[in-house]
Amino acid sequence: MRARLGTTFQSLSVRNYRLFATGQLVKLIGVWVMITAQDWLVLQLSGNSATALGVVTALQFIPVLLLTLYAGKLADRYDKRRILIVANGAWAGLAMVLGALVFTGVVQLWHVFVFATLLGIANAVETPVRQAFVSELVGTPLLPNALSLSAATFNTARITGPAVAGLAIAWFGVGPVFQLSTILALSPMVSLIRIRPAELYREALPPVAERDAATITDGLRYVRGRPDLILPIVLMAVVGMLGFNFPVTLAALAKVTFASGAASFGLFTTALAGGALAGALAGSGRRGRPSAYVVLAAAVAFGALETVAGFAPTFWLVAALLVPTGFFMVYFAQAANQRVQLGTDAAYRGRVMSLYVLVFLGTTPIGAPFIGWWAEHFGAPSSVWLGGVLSLLAGVVALVWQLRRRRERLRLVVLPTPRLYVVPSVVDNPEVARAA
Repeated sequence: MRARLGTTFQSLSVRNYRLFATGQLVKLIGVWVMITAQDWLVLQLSGNSATALGVVTALQFIPVLLLTLYAGKLADRYDKRRILIVANGAWAGLAMVLGALVFTGVVQLWHVFVFATLLGIANAVETPVRQAFVSELVGTPLLPNALSLSAATFNTARITGPAVAGLAIAWFGVGPVFQLSTILALSPMVSLIRIRPAELYREALPPVAERDAATITDGLRYVRGRPDLILPIVLMAVVGMLGFNFPVTLAALAKVTFASGAASFGLFTTALAGGALAGALAGSGRRGRPSAYVVLAAAVAFGALETVAGFAPTFWLVAALLVPTGFFMVYFAQAANQRVQLGTDAAYRGRVMSLYVLVFLGTTPIGAPFIGWWAEHFGAPSSVWLGGVLSLLAGVVALVWQLRRRRERLRLVVLPTPRLYVVPSVVDNPEVARAA
């Protein structure tokens, strides 16, 4: 057990990464507190409109569509640590102003829309830079573990934040909850300032003069010639757009379908995040780049489980199904992230990860309003299973494409233990053909 724990958390032995992860954990708890309170505030101000909830979610992520690729170019040109300090400072300042509006009781729905957009701009710059910065904190050998722990940090916050917010809203109201989130938002700046630049792993980066020539077009051209990168990026785009809209669907499901309060919405979100945390930790022992079939299997499992959760008839059954759904949601996202990062040259990592973040977060503005509209007109449960069915279909189509591209096929072995194997096609492998 001691050896297993040492392997799971080995990246925390690096001081710079330990500081970074601590700052991110505290900030992300505040972010999820704010997101939960914001979703509840939007429902209050809009008369329980799932469409308004979809709009505010879209406004948070529209800047990702517009700015993320540019942020990736900045990450490959300039000091990532300094960019992160500025972006996190902007986020904290905006959060403080919004918190003051809510606390004083003068907030209106259009205020929430405006600040969702402004916070989205800060997030669009910070996220791809942060993703690329992890490799400089620990180096390539520990990168798979560090990425897993970063996902675990994110999902620990997803568990803690909504649970704290749900109870705090019920006890104190929305205003104090926003104030709490603004205080927590200051944490990453302190951590980033304390990081020692001399201990960063930057040996694989090109000289500064070469980095100044980095362009977005070169990054896109680099990805276009890499089918192994295209598969997880495109699959993430589809699943992210259609299946990852839980902020919209779970809020509507709790408040409208089950006529529950903020604490129940927090329970749904916590159940999803609990499974997600387990999924993140499950991949923490990975030592190398995950195969394409790990990514595909996780995507198919996620789509199937989200579909079943949408058809669940009771509150507690939905909550129970959200745990394995969250597990495979993050296991898929984490495996896709690792496959992209570990397959990318250091000189292109910022731009490639900006493209990954673009499809991971930037497709939400396309899917969120549609999913919100669907939930309002056809019921919140149907919006859950619709996202699951479409995600499942995307995973199956991607699996068929990968098998045909690689000239491979699936083989099911029942005894002694049921297992599914990927084997070369008999047409391409004479030995297999003779055995058949």
